[in-house]
Amino acid sequence: MSSPSADQVLADAHRAFFGRLVGWVFRMSGDLQLAEDAVAAAFAAAVTAWRERGIPDAPEAWLRVAARNQARTLVSRRARTVSVPLDVLVDEPSDRMADAPFDDRLALMFVCAHPAIDPRLHAPLMLQAVLGVDAARIAGVYLVPPATMAQRLSRAKTKIRDAGIGFRLPEVDEFAFRLAPVLQAVYAAYGVGAPAADVADERGTALRAEALRLSAVLTETLPGHGEVWGLRALLLHAESRRPGRVVAGEFVPLPLQDTALWSAALRAEADDCLRWARRRGSIGRFQLEAAISAIHSARADGVAVDPQDLLTLYEGLLRIAPSVGALVAAAAAHVAVGDLDRADQLLASVAPEAARDHQPYWVCRSELAAARGDVDDALRSLDRAIGLTQDPAVRRHLIGRRRPHPG
Repeated sequence: MSSPSADQVLADAHRAFFGRLVGWVFRMSGDLQLAEDAVAAAFAAAVTAWRERGIPDAPEAWLRVAARNQARTLVSRRARTVSVPLDVLVDEPSDRMADAPFDDRLALMFVCAHPAIDPRLHAPLMLQAVLGVDAARIAGVYLVPPATMAQRLSRAKTKIRDAGIGFRLPEVDEFAFRLAPVLQAVYAAYGVGAPAADVADERGTALRAEALRLSAVLTETLPGHGEVWGLRALLLHAESRRPGRVVAGEFVPLPLQDTALWSAALRAEADDCLRWARRRGSIGRFQLEAAISAIHSARADGVAVDPQDLLTLYEGLLRIAPSVGALVAAAAAHVAVGDLDRADQLLASVAPEAARDHQPYWVCRSELAAARGDVDDALRSLDRAIGLTQDPAVRRHLIGRRRPHPG
């Protein structure tokens, strides 16, 4: 077996250690932007050093020292003081964080959810600082221009630094307040890492794995919160169906997927998590979404999807969390049962600026127009959706759907 290349080891190290190293430097410096810059510079230095001199015996320790040195240089260059001398923790055993009672990356996510920060930026900030997702991909998730998202994130980091928001785990009574954005960030991380057909993307695979890992850590850390179990159930249901989403390179819509390809073990674990969520005696957005997902997954057990059950859950979801995604998904469910007026009402409630670049909105609008016999509008909307689709397999699928409407 050949040894892994320096580039491969670096890629693995970036996936495994980026968030942990950022958290470590932030804990010393109190400056999230500086921490990100220092860790990024450490990885940049490793590219040259590891290629020329070989892979170090302890990659994380090498990166930790490099990040510390880069942070020291940046602090000196910016003539700033930091909360803790940067030398203090440099000899800290590298596995200390991994053995900590509370996962360190998760702790940094709770820092990003501080009430002093604009709530709209809680989850995006976590995605970038903790999970290493770039601003452009985050902007795509939150339907804003990349430059706008980059500016917002930069301002949030300045706020953390200037407000002196340090690396402190929230008290028990603070967990609930900060929990929602943390759950949202974990959910978004899974979504970023799970585009419909991007099955070969290693970065996406790592993000999905990290989101699943964090969701498991959350259930172990906060087992009394129903939404924690709901999120875990939702992610597991989605993950269980991944093998059926793209077959032979072609995207397969959920109703047409071969249930034999789905993971029965993950589905069973997801259902267990949903049962645990129900026992907590509360209801929330992720539990409802997990319940919707469970209805679709039950098809693998020979249980037909009950449209009325779906509509009931969607209406509940819209009362709790009327997001653009929820509105469009609920509208699609109403189109499926022929309630076209309700579907139209839901789509009309989506703000034009949110609908403009939201691909699922235009797919749903095309389906609604087709159901009403408006072929021209159906084609226009479908063409708009095709133009917004980044995934080649999904684009081929949508182009194929254009054929029944020769116009």
